[in-house]
Amino acid sequence: MRSFQFSRKTLGIPYAVFLLIFVAAPLAILIFYAFTNGQGEPTLANLTGFFTNANTLGTLCYSFAVAFVTTAVCLLIAYPTAYILALSRMKRKSVLLLLFIMPMWINFSLRLTALKEILTLLEGNMAYYPFFNTIVGMTYDFLPFMILPIYTTISKLDVSLVEAARDLGADGRSAFLRVTLPLSMPGIVSGISMVFLPSMTNYVVLEMLCNSTYIMGSLIGSYFAAYDWHGGSMIALILLAVICLFVLVTGDGGEKETGRGGAVL
Repeated sequence: MRSFQFSRKTLGIPYAVFLLIFVAAPLAILIFYAFTNGQGEPTLANLTGFFTNANTLGTLCYSFAVAFVTTAVCLLIAYPTAYILALSRMKRKSVLLLLFIMPMWINFSLRLTALKEILTLLEGNMAYYPFFNTIVGMTYDFLPFMILPIYTTISKLDVSLVEAARDLGADGRSAFLRVTLPLSMPGIVSGISMVFLPSMTNYVVLEMLCNSTYIMGSLIGSYFAAYDWHGGSMIALILLAVICLFVLVTGDGGEKETGRGGAVL
């Protein structure tokens, strides 16, 4: 049989076509609508309108608050859990890790419906606690995405580094703060990125648990539902810029904290 050898450029053609159709083209349409008006004329009114509208700025601040609190709560729960599971000598720790992942196999709407029933039993009228219910729903939804990267990172750590720190006189707290924590920063940064960014736009949780508040995802949806594609595209573009900036900052921060893979002894 005759063998065919393909160059790297040839093998990259399907990937380039995919990016062109599903990434570049939609982004170009988004930019077009964001910087034009209803007559197709270039304008910056959509951009200035976003920063002069109290409703959009308030929704952006509220979205940041929801994302920040959700990420903090997930991190506080996920890091000790991942740390204990990764360093423990339990024979069935993989089963315990599976218990955190199993809810992701169930339909998202069913999980939120069950959570809504539980919160209704505990609170009565859910309309009185919209922010609390949002945080509970977001945490319940995104907690596995924080646990998994941290668990993977800690489980791959070289235990001999901690032992070396203890031999050099470091106590358990110092060894954790100067060795384990810095080396686990890539997992923390990855988990933060996977939780913080979706929390700003996951409006399904708000609609099912407390439909009286807005975040950026629901705000964008309301613009497109009202056939204001220009205003909705601009908000989506601004949110995309915020996400890119966040990824850039957290990516650099992760490299600086870990010292490019080295521990601080």
